[in-house]
Amino acid sequence: MARLSVEQVHGLVVETLVRCKTLPANAESVAAALVGAELTGQAGHGLRRVPSYAAQAMSGKVDGHAVATAEQRAAATLAVDAAHGFAYPAIDLAVDALPQMAKACGIALCGVTRSHHCGVAGLTVERFAAEGLVAMMFANTPAAMAPWGGSTAVFGTNPIAFAAPTVGGEAAVVIDVSLSKVARGKIMAARQRGEAIPEGWALDAEGAATTDPAAALSGTMVPMGDAKGTALALMVELLAASLTGANTAAEASSFFDAEGPAPGVGQTLIVIDPACIGGDAAVARIGALLATIDGQDGARIPGARRKALREEYRRDGVDVDDGLLKEIDQVGR
Repeated sequence: MARLSVEQVHGLVVETLVRCKTLPANAESVAAALVGAELTGQAGHGLRRVPSYAAQAMSGKVDGHAVATAEQRAAATLAVDAAHGFAYPAIDLAVDALPQMAKACGIALCGVTRSHHCGVAGLTVERFAAEGLVAMMFANTPAAMAPWGGSTAVFGTNPIAFAAPTVGGEAAVVIDVSLSKVARGKIMAARQRGEAIPEGWALDAEGAATTDPAAALSGTMVPMGDAKGTALALMVELLAASLTGANTAAEASSFFDAEGPAPGVGQTLIVIDPACIGGDAAVARIGALLATIDGQDGARIPGARRKALREEYRRDGVDVDDGLLKEIDQVGR
């Protein structure tokens, strides 16, 4: 096990992606997102993504030289084309444009099409909350969940994220949930570590419960909340794919390998200026509600641990498996 500083982790991602047919600006955007994932304890969306990202850039499944474009089609709507490149540069365009639009109109919406894996969606909405805005993000992903009562994967794990600010502009609450019982990245990470997964996370290709991560990745995920989880997955599919013109989950290729066409998935972001609805006291009321939660023994506000984790990792560095470092070093050589 090696311990790397945050700066070393960032540099490793950039160096690897540039070596593997990616523009430096795109590599910087990806690196910021993957480091952000590591700093919030989401290792499955951090450095562990580098080998597959790099391999996909090498094969052309993701266009590392793509330049995302944004078009404001109405006062409060933005259409972003990721151009089959990495999602993060496209999302950066949305993060740059939406705050001003939301403050002018009270609300702003962005649809991203021809996109790729968007990592920890909570990090994106948190960026808006830091500017005093409420934000939601919906993302569709390659098919991994069957509709309730069915057996063939139609929905992705389709994350939903939400963030709201408190007085001072710092995100006080960040909700980031996958609509499968667990995020698929956790199963990928278990496979990379050679570890079994808990029973109840996934089913194999025959629909039987499995603890083998390889069998799970070839099968389907168990939805969070049973039928309610697949209903929410349908909602996300409509918002992120149907609305944006992106590929549906069933049409999208895997995020995990370098074979096949680009995934071409979509993301939808909704950003709200709370002052335009509830006046100057709106953010204070958010804080008051959160205080009733935080004041209870054992209760925790979603996202509250992020600040402490970031401080810890920035101070102490990030532990990285030697096997993963070796894999990253070898890709593209």
